[in-house]
Amino acid sequence: MEYRPDIDIKERDDVYPPSDDSILLIESLEVKSGERILEIGCGSGVVSIHCAKNGCSVTAVDINPSAVECTKENAQLNDMEIGVRLSDLFENVTERFDTIVFNLPYLPVIDEGELAKAWSGGEDGMGPLPRLIAEANDHLFENGRVVVVVSSLMDQDKLKALLSEHKVKKLGEVPLFFERLEVLEIIP
Repeated sequence: MEYRPDIDIKERDDVYPPSDDSILLIESLEVKSGERILEIGCGSGVVSIHCAKNGCSVTAVDINPSAVECTKENAQLNDMEIGVRLSDLFENVTERFDTIVFNLPYLPVIDEGELAKAWSGGEDGMGPLPRLIAEANDHLFENGRVVVVVSSLMDQDKLKALLSEHKVKKLGEVPLFFERLEVLEIIP
């Protein structure tokens, strides 16, 4: 997809704003019209709105109630129909999808608070990735995929071990001054 600066996104202080990792994810993700997308950790809704603008049927979830409201507001602001709900990963998700997208919390820090859940990946930076991979097949159609953003700051040995039994393809990357971000497509 192409990042569209014409998409209107209103930000909130208690919601992760569109950042370099959001733009990388959008620009690395190829979607087809009619594709069923689940975005976990939707934040402001910028990725979900881009997917919807490309003809996808989108469900967006977040653990942060303010992010759920922010995504709903931004979807309405951009005249996009997106199903949005509160959920800790798949907790309130029963459907199946072609693609699950997650700009997951990948920084190796332990921060507290609702907003910190957007970046705090724990001591190893893996955050909810192991759980996401373990539970994804229950929510994917056959030949479905998971697309995530990962960081060079994550525990690379743990990341390699987690992904070793799956087909993984790098869709994009960007070097930043303190880390390298990659977008990975994982076939569980």
